[in-house]
Amino acid sequence: MKLSVLDQSPVAHGHTKAEALRETIALARASEKSGYHRFWVAEHHDSPSFAGTTPALLALAVLDATSNITVGSGGVLLGLHQPSQVAEAFEILSALHPGRVNLGVGRAGSGGTGEFNEKLIDLHTRLGVLPGAPGRNDMDIWLLGAGSGSAPLAALFGAGYAHAHFLNPGSGKTALNQYTAHFQPGARRERPEALAAVRVIAAETDSRAQRLADTVRLWRARKDLGDDRPFPNYAKAAQSSWSQEEIQRRNANEDRLIVGAANDVAERLTRFAENLGVDELMITTPLPRLKDRILSHALLADAVATLTQETVKTAPPRPRVSLAGHSTAERTGNASVDRSHP
Repeated sequence: MKLSVLDQSPVAHGHTKAEALRETIALARASEKSGYHRFWVAEHHDSPSFAGTTPALLALAVLDATSNITVGSGGVLLGLHQPSQVAEAFEILSALHPGRVNLGVGRAGSGGTGEFNEKLIDLHTRLGVLPGAPGRNDMDIWLLGAGSGSAPLAALFGAGYAHAHFLNPGSGKTALNQYTAHFQPGARRERPEALAAVRVIAAETDSRAQRLADTVRLWRARKDLGDDRPFPNYAKAAQSSWSQEEIQRRNANEDRLIVGAANDVAERLTRFAENLGVDELMITTPLPRLKDRILSHALLADAVATLTQETVKTAPPRPRVSLAGHSTAERTGNASVDRSHP
């Protein structure tokens, strides 16, 4: 199983957006060191919680600060931009860092399905990646979805598809099945390629992870109630100070989070990926302290790698016919975290 990162540049209480952006770059370096496959940055506007407003600019900073990890947008809100501007920005990224760039496109902010579809066709045309066009290997397009509307489009264009489980945990299975069932080969890929984005908080122990997670739980509960503010610190997130409405929202949102000791989280994520039928999970961990985000990612990467190694050791050998016609046994030992970046 591949692990990737979606970082939304969370703004902690008492900190600036400039600090949050610099922390995103630091997290990207740490994620590359831990062997993560991709690192995507997000687009949010007028948000006290998140600092990333221009994914192309932030992706360039991340690309310049790293060496091998694939970097992209998770995603560009195409409804807010002209396709020509998006295409030109990502053409520059691909020229400077060929083969390391993902253009993830989201529907939020669109003026309607028809307008979004027209912009999507325009974008693919400008980038030369419409189905039937000669393939290009310097960049790749993904469509992002939290419902089921983007999955059929991703299938039609032969694009990758990323499902935001942390926004809508109930729609993933349907959307991913639609994408796989209707996939048409495109300019980039012959077979469907999908991932699920999951909000994960891992620590050395379950109790530690739960304490860390309370900052995210309180932030999300407040946001749902119309109180959008930076992420609270750990003292502010003590449950004794929560209102009844915040507690109700916390309980309603609990299935959006996977929290616990790293080994337990790794097992849960493995089962989760198998159930959805994906071999890549994109982890988002919007904790207010950078060191906690880095440690959560590092612990999880090690736990998933260890779990895979143990599974390989206990699996029965698979028969293989040798060139001489004799049956032999062969074991494979691929690491869970993909450490060979395209």
